[in-house]
Amino acid sequence: MMEYIVPIIVFAVIGAVSGVLLTVASKAFAVKTDERLEKLSEALPQINCGACGFSGCNDYAQAVLNGEKCNLCKPGGADTAKALSEIMGVESGEVEEAVAFVRCAGNCDKAVFKYDFSKLSSCRGANRFYNGSKACVNGCLGLGDCVKVCPEDAICIDKGIAVVNTEKCIGCGLCKGECPNGIIELMPKTAKVAVRCSSTAPAKVVRTVCKAGCVGCRMCEKACPRGAIKVMDNFASIDYSSCISCGKCVEVCKFGAVQFVVK
Repeated sequence: MMEYIVPIIVFAVIGAVSGVLLTVASKAFAVKTDERLEKLSEALPQINCGACGFSGCNDYAQAVLNGEKCNLCKPGGADTAKALSEIMGVESGEVEEAVAFVRCAGNCDKAVFKYDFSKLSSCRGANRFYNGSKACVNGCLGLGDCVKVCPEDAICIDKGIAVVNTEKCIGCGLCKGECPNGIIELMPKTAKVAVRCSSTAPAKVVRTVCKAGCVGCRMCEKACPRGAIKVMDNFASIDYSSCISCGKCVEVCKFGAVQFVVK
């Protein structure tokens, strides 16, 4: 009988001693967590968009705890920056709110189509077939991958291209990362003009595939009084840190590639 009881007692003693040692070790080597970390995480929108430059809201919360600025959350805006700064006891600073913008105006009325997809419902999928159905390989594929990831229902497909409702957009940038052609950008919410083209093709090619494409004529560049718009790689780009939204670039663009942003 003892040959069964002794092993049981030994194992019981070992288990008890191990439990005590683990408890002591957990107390001795415990890492103290700053209670502000949880408050910082709760103050963030938790959509993990990465617009702040960190992989997610929790990582940004840890960065703020370590001294990072409190005004990097674009979706959260001024309210979130204020909440973070109050928790940390520092000044919040101004938040440069941003909205998404699609650099393409090649809708069904203006773009030339090579063929029609009847079954594919993904931009990434369509892009694998000769860069999509449009003759312009830099344009919007129009199948709504950006629509599916938008947390605010701020994007819709209108006449074959994605269109952003800037009133709803919170500038999270999730749509930007989802676009296989990389034609969605974030721009300041205060911006009033934008270039709706991403084609890097020569002017002759652009005119054969899209009526709204930028031909790189530099008329907008010459008209800008602040030097805020430059033509590189055959299409125009705006430096919003210099742009005063005077609209002179819009006035001289013959093909409508530079447009006023509809708010």
